[in-house]
Amino acid sequence: MGQKINPLGFRLGTTQSHHSLWFAQPKNYAEGLQEDQKIRDYIKAYVQKNMRISSGVEGIARIEIQKRIDLIQVIIFMGFPTKLLIENRPLGIEEFQKNLQKELNCVNRKCNIAFERISKPYGNPTILAKFIAGQLKNRVSFRKAMKKAIELTEQADTKGIQIQIAGRIDGKEIARVEWIREGRVPLQTIRAKMDYCFHTVRTIYGVLGIKIWIFTDEE
Repeated sequence: MGQKINPLGFRLGTTQSHHSLWFAQPKNYAEGLQEDQKIRDYIKAYVQKNMRISSGVEGIARIEIQKRIDLIQVIIFMGFPTKLLIENRPLGIEEFQKNLQKELNCVNRKCNIAFERISKPYGNPTILAKFIAGQLKNRVSFRKAMKKAIELTEQADTKGIQIQIAGRIDGKEIARVEWIREGRVPLQTIRAKMDYCFHTVRTIYGVLGIKIWIFTDEE
């Protein structure tokens, strides 16, 4: 029928779990949701501003938040070793936690931050989308960027990938959608473990949207 649904939301409770785990009364729910967004935005801005990334694999794959009465536990999944984060920074993670607590005005709650490395970074759609975005900003042809991304994904032992780029591709006057698929991408199958990401990239011609679906496993 043409109705679209987010592949991650479609699989919640089967192969996909929530990235935020906490409970709130209905009247406090909106406040908790805004707090989550503030945490994610602050972490992304901080990493972008302060971290000097020496490896080719850049950025945050995902941020998981778990809240208790007296504790906010934040787990940041990244595509490079955690030692790079605290390089040339004496306090490193401790300073990061204090700054985040100040940002959230946490009086009765402690904020705890942990970093985890992803074993196969290019099997993650968020990191792959950032790689494609970097290529497009450097004026690399979109077809070359997509093919290179597929090559990198094959090294991560995935079963299938689909990449879609939309907007004024290559600076053409009329916006269009281009896509490429390699392997199996069973979007209708709920038991198929899919990873999905949507990322926007600003180019001199306008904003391009990148969507990536990765089929990792079947339960």
